[in-house]
Amino acid sequence: MSPEIQQKLLEISSLTSRMLRKSFGRGPESCQAYLKYRYLVITIRGFLSPMESILLEHGNVDDIDISRGIVMNNVLAQLRGVLELEFQQDVQDFYHDWNYTRNTGVIMIVFEQDILPGDNFEPFLEQTPLLDEVNRISEMVQKVPDRTEAYQITPSIYLVLRVGILITLEKALIAKGFQQTLLVTKDDLEKGFFHRSGPFQEIFNQRLSDIFIDWNLNDDNSLMCIVLK
Repeated sequence: MSPEIQQKLLEISSLTSRMLRKSFGRGPESCQAYLKYRYLVITIRGFLSPMESILLEHGNVDDIDISRGIVMNNVLAQLRGVLELEFQQDVQDFYHDWNYTRNTGVIMIVFEQDILPGDNFEPFLEQTPLLDEVNRISEMVQKVPDRTEAYQITPSIYLVLRVGILITLEKALIAKGFQQTLLVTKDDLEKGFFHRSGPFQEIFNQRLSDIFIDWNLNDDNSLMCIVLK
């Protein structure tokens, strides 16, 4: 990766931290950006406001999710313009997710095309068993995705894209306006299954730090971020 791109990633990390501080009243302790293929991953640590801490103590995680989601939509809208200008490439989608207990989070940005010249896809050793397990657990919760893809972003960060994940009942709930309720339910259910039933430590032969999952229900897909220690 060129020094120019590395400098851009440092600037994006700093800008994201400032945006979060401005929107939430406090910024994260750590914010780092990584780029590979058409994916920009921003990992965040130490980002829980005093109000959110109180809600967490009382078990009101759903309330934190909903309020943070509303504010994050504004942050990501501002970030989109900066990223498209910096990389001269349209942003296709944003995803974000948080582990409130560990006080960690991730923002995942998908560009329309690959950013770095010659950044061809490189299969990795754990790719097949990872895809098999993601499909197996997805079927336990809902159904096997129509398409599943996995990417190694860094030696400790992996992304898994699932396309075609919604069952007929979920599509009907979305059509009737229950999208937020469905998101909260899927958040609890899917993460629970992936944390309890996924042998990811065995697949990677490395300890698992976090699993983040977010969904685009309108486009019927999901992006997962697996972070290893």
